[in-house]
Amino acid sequence: MQKRARVIYNPTSGREALKRNLIDILAVFEEAGYETSAYATTPKPNSARDEAKRASLDGFDLIVAAGGDGTINEVVNGIAPLEKRPKLAIIPAGTTNDFARALHIPRENPIEAAKVVLKGQTFNMDIGKAGEKYFMNIAGGGLLTELTYDVPSDLKTIFGYLAYLVRGAELLPRIKPIEMDLEYDGGEFKGKASMFLLAMTNSIGGLEQIVPDAKLDDGKFTMIIVKTSNIVEIVQLLAKVLSGGRHINDPRIIYKKTSKLVANPVEDKMQINLDGEYGGDAPMTFVDLKQHIEMFANVDEMPKKSISFDAEKAEREFVDKVDKLS
Repeated sequence: MQKRARVIYNPTSGREALKRNLIDILAVFEEAGYETSAYATTPKPNSARDEAKRASLDGFDLIVAAGGDGTINEVVNGIAPLEKRPKLAIIPAGTTNDFARALHIPRENPIEAAKVVLKGQTFNMDIGKAGEKYFMNIAGGGLLTELTYDVPSDLKTIFGYLAYLVRGAELLPRIKPIEMDLEYDGGEFKGKASMFLLAMTNSIGGLEQIVPDAKLDDGKFTMIIVKTSNIVEIVQLLAKVLSGGRHINDPRIIYKKTSKLVANPVEDKMQINLDGEYGGDAPMTFVDLKQHIEMFANVDEMPKKSISFDAEKAEREFVDKVDKLS
């Protein structure tokens, strides 16, 4: 029986790069043995999610999510709840493309990204569930939610990650901690924190040092709780991130692996961010669905095991760099 693929693409992503290259993209999947058709998302809410669900229930063997992280998130939400799930491929065309970065999929050329399917390499990827919604890269509460919501979509498209940095600099003076009650595997945090993150990959906002030991299929989130809200200390933590991931041993951070997290607000309202978008308010339970979706990826280019982290070596390298600037 002929295998079928459905390309769900955002026609406005990446300055319409997907739209311009659509015929060549379809040809790649035809070459891979799939009878391939395409669906352009619309401004209607959950357009990509609904089409991914429809195509999956119709028996398509492969769903291709083509667009930014938001489009990919919608497609994942269409596939993840189903008992029988098709394979998933992605063609990135957004701002930071964290998911594609983690899977070592080309981020600058949509045709080259499509050609990953020709290698025939698939990977069973963990997916996060938050309440009744799903996410594939990051969930969080606190500073992150305010930062990503406040960056206009036009600014994201034109200036990319720079837009987040600029907006982040504006927000720093307004950061304040909120009371949190977070229950995770083998522990609980009760107290003030400026944000918590649950990461599924090693790339957050284009930065790969935030989770230096990430694994994509172990059934565990990487949980990061940032306890400080002091501007100077946050800048210091960012410097540690950029100098080799030294933040993971900092006492102002809680850095743990967990398969589940229950987030409860104590006094203030706490918004939840799922892959850069508003995902509801706490209380919320997060669960890592181990190896939930089979994805095409450049598996031979992905790390075969957790990245080891040598904090002392990173610190020496950082000091050497500072000395050279003196």
